[in-house]
Formats: sequence, C-alpha cells, structure tokens
Amino acid sequence: MDFDLIREAVPVLLKGLRVTAQLTLFSMLIGFSLGLLLAVMRVSTNRFVSGFAKYYSNVFRGTPLLVQIFLFYYGLGQFSFVKENAVLWWVVSDGARCAVMALALNTAAYTSEILRGGLMSVPHGLVEAAQACGMSRVLRSRRIEFPLAIHQALPAYGNEVVLLVKGTSLASTITVLEVTGYAKRLMSQTYAVLEVFAIAGALYLVTNLILVALVRALENRFMRHHRR
Repeated sequence: MDFDLIREAVPVLLKGLRVTAQLTLFSMLIGFSLGLLLAVMRVSTNRFVSGFAKYYSNVFRGTPLLVQIFLFYYGLGQFSFVKENAVLWWVVSDGARCAVMALALNTAAYTSEILRGGLMSVPHGLVEAAQACGMSRVLRSRRIEFPLAIHQALPAYGNEVVLLVKGTSLASTITVLEVTGYAKRLMSQTYAVLEVFAIAGALYLVTNLILVALVRALENRFMRHHRR
C-alpha cells in the first residue's frame, strides 16, 4: 500500500465526511419528524388517514433509494410548476438538497413502521389507567405512550440510522461530494482503488460504530430508569 497516498487522501475524505454528517443529520431530523407523524396516522381509527400512511410506507419501502434520488434530481425539474415555484426549484436545483429530501422521505417510511410497532407495544392497561386518571389525549401521549414507544423502538431505529449513513453514499451519483464522492474523484486521479476505498470504508465504519455506541448508551439509560 502507498502510505504517502493515504496521508494525502485522509484529509480530502474527511472533508467528505463532514458533508456525509450533514446529510445524515438533516435527513434524520426531517425523517424522524415525518415518521412520527406517519406512525400516529397508521394507528388512527380513520381509514383514510391510516390508509394514506400505509401506502406512503409501501411506496417508499418498496422502491430502491437510488431510484428515488434520481426521480428527485432528474425528474422533478422537468415539471413547469416546479420551475415556476421558487421554493420547489430551490430544493431540486441542488444535488445535496435533493439527496436530503430523498433520504428523509425514505427513512420516514421505515421510521414510521418502527414507531408504529413501538406504539402498538404500549400495554393497553396503562392507557386505560391514564384515561381513568383523567389525562387528556395529548398529555397521555406525551407522558406515557410516546416515551414507552420510543423506548421499545430505539434498538430498531438505531439500525435505521446506520442504514441512513450508508445510504448517503448514493448522493455521490448526483454530484454530491461526500465521502464516496471524494473517493471516486481520488480514484480517477490516482487509480489507487484499494487505498482510497479502504479509507472511505473505514470512515463509514467508525461513524457507524460511534452511532451504535450512542444508541446503546441511550438504551442503557432507559433501562436504568426502568430498573429503578
């Protein structure tokens, strides 16, 4: 292996890691918020509301993420109403913003299923007890249902965040220079496939190990309160 090349490649790929972190953070924030809303819709007694959330989940979970990214970046810009709308055009005119929206909508579908499972795992007796105490629907959700649901869903959601980090590598297909994007550029300049992509893989691995450790720390904190 060329260690001089590795020393030159690491700072470049670290610049890409910052972009990867930004893509992950914004996608996760938007995706979790939307996923929580969809999870609440899924458990709704209204057929139209629950049906919409169900079909949304099926569409985004049943189609490849790469196809969704291409549709956002190459497809939406062809519609005249998108070009004429300043906000929509601002989103689709930039590869990074298109990647964030595609990743967020995709992870929202998986997050909704994870949180739905958590909401359905809440013991019905606790809900009835809260109702008997006179708790409102909002207060009951904030103090009982959502905390317990997130506790149950946290391990599965940790896996989804890891998948989201790896999914950001597809942003390189629409000209976004994150870790994989910079790795492709370095490979075309140096032809050092092994060294460059070994470093890129190591950066993804370290990032995901840190995320897994954070999720486990949250799990342990929840379990400590539960034991008490």
